[in-house]
Amino acid sequence: MIEYRIDRRSGVSTYQQIVQQTKQALRLGLLEPGDKLPTAREVVELTAINPNTVLKAYRELEREGLVEPRPGLGTFVRRSLARPEAAADGPLRGELVGWVDRARAAGLEREDVAALVASVLDQRFGAPDSAG
Repeated sequence: MIEYRIDRRSGVSTYQQIVQQTKQALRLGLLEPGDKLPTAREVVELTAINPNTVLKAYRELEREGLVEPRPGLGTFVRRSLARPEAAADGPLRGELVGWVDRARAAGLEREDVAALVASVLDQRFGAPDSAG
C-alpha cells in the first residue's frame, strides 16, 4: 500500500502531492489495477492532514479514470500508468541510480540534481505548461 509523504514546504498543495504521488506509484508499477488506496482516515492518521484534502485528491484521480470508489469497501486502482521501461526494478532506473550516485559523489546536493534533471527534461520534452 502507498504511504503518502507530505512536504509542507514544497509550495505544492497537499491534495496535489497526493495526486502526484499516486500517479508516480502507478507509473512505476507500485500500484496496479485492483489495489486498494489507503482510506482517508489512514492517510489522516499518518500525515495529520484534513480528510477533505484526501477526498479531494481521490476525486481528482477518479475524474481522471485512475481510481474508483466502491461504497463500503474503499477506493481502488482502476488502471495503471506503468510502462515496462519505467518499472521500479527496470534497467533504466538502475542507470539513473548510478548517475545520481555519481552526482552526489561529485558534491551535488539534492536541489542541484533536481535542477539539472528539470533542465534536461525541459530541453528534451519541452517545458511543462502551467496546467501540467
